[in-house]
Amino acid sequence: MIASLLLWVDRFALAYMLGLNSFYALLLLLSIPELWSHWHLAEDEHLTLVLGTEALPPLSILVPAHNEEMTIVESVVSFLTLQYPYHEVVLVNDGSSDATMTRLLESYDLYQIPPAFMISIQTQPVRAYYRSRRYSKLLVIDKENGGGKADALNAALNAARFPYVLAVDADTLIEPDALLRLARPFLLGKPIAAVGGTIRVANACTIAHGRVVDARVDKRFLPAVQVLEYLRAFLFGRLGWNRLGGNLIISGAFGLFKRAHMLAIGGYRARSVTEDIDLVVRLQRHLRENHIADAISFIPDPVAWTEVPTTIRVLGNQRMRWHQGLLETLWTHRDLLFNFRYGATGLIAYPFFLFGEALAPAIEVLGYLGVLVGLAFGAVDLNFVWLFMSVVVLYGMLLSVWSILLEEVSFRRYTRAVDVLRLLFTTVIEAFGYRQLTLFFRLKGFWRAFRRDRRWGVMSREGFGRTGDDARKAA
Repeated sequence: MIASLLLWVDRFALAYMLGLNSFYALLLLLSIPELWSHWHLAEDEHLTLVLGTEALPPLSILVPAHNEEMTIVESVVSFLTLQYPYHEVVLVNDGSSDATMTRLLESYDLYQIPPAFMISIQTQPVRAYYRSRRYSKLLVIDKENGGGKADALNAALNAARFPYVLAVDADTLIEPDALLRLARPFLLGKPIAAVGGTIRVANACTIAHGRVVDARVDKRFLPAVQVLEYLRAFLFGRLGWNRLGGNLIISGAFGLFKRAHMLAIGGYRARSVTEDIDLVVRLQRHLRENHIADAISFIPDPVAWTEVPTTIRVLGNQRMRWHQGLLETLWTHRDLLFNFRYGATGLIAYPFFLFGEALAPAIEVLGYLGVLVGLAFGAVDLNFVWLFMSVVVLYGMLLSVWSILLEEVSFRRYTRAVDVLRLLFTTVIEAFGYRQLTLFFRLKGFWRAFRRDRRWGVMSREGFGRTGDDARKAA
């Protein structure tokens, strides 16, 4: 009886992981024609000329900042000096307890102004609004902490003057022409609700004047393996969803939205610990329920760079929060599951994120336990164990290698052979140890969701352009 149950569990886990990795492979295949078309559009000389004109709509860049003293000055410089016909920067100091506000006051010569706009979304109290004597396009909002990015983004959304808003993180460095590339759909005659761009890892890169001037892969394991994760997620994961429709994720660190739609759905949900996926799901619902044809898509060549965790503790807080937010969002919108009314969102995207992302950690761990106990009881043999590990580990490694190859034949940001070799080596190390570690963190996300734990945890920063050795010396 026990042997039969173990065998059934193992076969179920094997079939599940085979199906999940095969869906990832499908996304990879679908991303190839998407990548090809975007690559050719990016190189079109006529389109490039038009992108530099005032035919593009003005944008407001929304920047929530909490305890970002290490990177805030460099980040604001990168936002202010972006190549775009007309944009403003709305930065919100969300109750920082460090020197974030002091650095802003000193670096940008801020002076206090009265508010001159309507408060559409309620937020935590705002202490003051500031303009810069050095940069007329900079507005700084100093407010009490709202417990997460959502409240700060809503304060920025209230103050934004322009019809489109770009939500970014304060620790994000946007490439000079990224806004022009991100706005490309406006010139192709498509109504746009939201557009997402690519996030890359800035750790170990050389930063000058708020720009990544030399892309490198960190020598340390944790940042290096996250470079691989980001390549895999953005280069084929989100590109593939363009073909399937119903994309539910636009990164909160780099996403462009139509402001009218965001106000219509009440902005960001303040109690969400992952406000980006929650916002996109509500936006998809709003578009479908009101029969609005505006598109939500992903473009690979607009790039922003961000700092990723370098310690297991910080990585654990981040991954637990991400998974908790995914679970809570899916539960809140559970009526989307297989709902024909919502098209690809209800029939493809929601089921995938529920069965393929939210439940994946529990089923994979169940598979590991089933194999180990099955071996002990003689319910499975070594051939099955090798088959299971091949599907779970080797299949995933193959997809990672293909992501690196796609990067090399398309954008090729990492020009040194040593960085590419480091990424290829990381595909092996990731499968044995790191994958299981993140599984543990994602399982803890279930417990956090059950307890309704809203703590974000501390995200320590090394500062842009520093290696691990530099950070230790500075300390």
